[in-house]
Amino acid sequence: RYQSLNGKKAVVPLYNHKVPILPHSSVDPEFGTGLMMVCSYGDWQDVRIFRELGLSPRVIVDRTGIVHDPTGIIPPNTSVNQAREIIARRLENEGYLVKKVKLTRTVPKCWRCKTPVEIIEEEEYFVKQLEFKNELLKLIENIEFYPDFHKERLVNWINSITMDWPISRSRYYGTEIPVWKCSVCGEILLPEPGKYYQPWKDEPPWSKCPRCGASSQHLVGEKKVFDTWFDSSVSPLYITKYLYNKEKALKLLRSTLRPQGYDIIRTWLYFTLLHVYLVTGQPAFRWVRISGMGLDEKGEAMHKSKGNIIDPEPIISEYGADPVRYWSAVAAKVGYDYKFNKNLLKTGQLFATKIWNIGRFISMFPDPGIENVVLEDIDKAMLETLNNYARRYRTAFMKFDTQEPTLLIYEFTWDLFASNYLEAVKFRAYNTDGAWSKNQQESAWATLHYVFREALKMIHPIMPFITDYLWRKLYGGTILTQKLDVPKAEFEFTKDYLMDDLVHINSEIWKLKKERGMKLSDPLPGILYISQRDEALVPYLKLLHKPSRIELVSVMPEEAVILGKSAVVLKE
Repeated sequence: RYQSLNGKKAVVPLYNHKVPILPHSSVDPEFGTGLMMVCSYGDWQDVRIFRELGLSPRVIVDRTGIVHDPTGIIPPNTSVNQAREIIARRLENEGYLVKKVKLTRTVPKCWRCKTPVEIIEEEEYFVKQLEFKNELLKLIENIEFYPDFHKERLVNWINSITMDWPISRSRYYGTEIPVWKCSVCGEILLPEPGKYYQPWKDEPPWSKCPRCGASSQHLVGEKKVFDTWFDSSVSPLYITKYLYNKEKALKLLRSTLRPQGYDIIRTWLYFTLLHVYLVTGQPAFRWVRISGMGLDEKGEAMHKSKGNIIDPEPIISEYGADPVRYWSAVAAKVGYDYKFNKNLLKTGQLFATKIWNIGRFISMFPDPGIENVVLEDIDKAMLETLNNYARRYRTAFMKFDTQEPTLLIYEFTWDLFASNYLEAVKFRAYNTDGAWSKNQQESAWATLHYVFREALKMIHPIMPFITDYLWRKLYGGTILTQKLDVPKAEFEFTKDYLMDDLVHINSEIWKLKKERGMKLSDPLPGILYISQRDEALVPYLKLLHKPSRIELVSVMPEEAVILGKSAVVLKE
């Protein structure tokens, strides 16, 4: 289409200098005009094409954003935006402007101050990365990502990289780059490792240039500092003390977790993988846990400029540290954003109170030890239920998620243990009328203590303060040294349905009482029919609900008032 123009030159309006017309693979001749105009530093595409074609760039914008035009068309001290307006007017006045059209275009801006970004020419230090892209893509296949969908962000970022990594920055603060440059021969000098250098003010550790012999006064210290990601990307090597014991460090890296937010996947995560790979040839970690961002109540990102930052100190003072941790653990699945939610804080506060009240109740009874008693069926069912929840809890935490295990332990502690099991066996634990044998009473004590201990261990990663305090008061020592004791094979029980049936029966009866405006403690008016398989629950249901009588049946009467999930019926 434009073969006739290949090798010719175009004249730039106003300035009248000539530029070559060249073919390039990135230009699609069937798209638009089929031509592409590039300037020295218009955008990254321009920079890339200039490099690939070996063109000499023209530098006209300095570090302050001021345009320097030796021809005088653009006056001194003119900003980039002002210069555009001047050029547009000159083009129109001199008859070069064909037409004016309003266009919407994407302009890269600073994320903090929203200033449009201009590319300028600076001498910087770079680390090679382009030639390692394929190796890095293979490397991350050996890393487990939680959740897995965030892995795609990293893959997309690696595939989009078009230049090497600039690791130097012109900032006032940062880790100094330990380099001197000889002003005579241009040799770059790197000192021996071991000492921290500030080249911009320290004397060079050489008396003369090793290459040309120029005196040390010709050795100019570097004023630039490292990119912060160059510093932080070395963290796995620092933590594992790689410089002191490489063999041990490499073993540790194979069992390392990286927890971080999705906002720094292309920075901290990527540069750490690159940095550690270049040094060791292996992945920086085995697992990566990517969390979402904490948002305000409206679901917006918190920024000082927006004025929507939530100060944590007043929140912790009002609700407590454990409820705040509960909110952050349960607000969203791993990998998703989580809103600030006062309702969840209140739920966490109520949960802490519930844990405290359970501990206070259990503290009234001694612990005879679960291995020293003959367990009642309902106690066995409670321990089997504990087993089941512990398995699900462990599985959920192995996915590095906090929401699911938090919901599980909340449900187990409040709904199953406190509201149903504890309410049912408290009469046996008190045994004020002597209706229960000593073993039956001690079976209740032992089960209450055992289940509460294991529940405290499971709650502890989420709400560490109240759990550690109760552990110290009830059992001595610190909960930090305790390991989860469940699930246990000896707690497997063929009548594990008893706890489920108890929960369903209680739920149906409490629902009926509420519908009739009764207190939950009011006697149940009528006969309670339950399945024959739930015979072990009879003494507890009598004390809990006080029906006129309880009958065990295989077939429920047709005149039932309610029919629950566990075949619970009530006949007036």
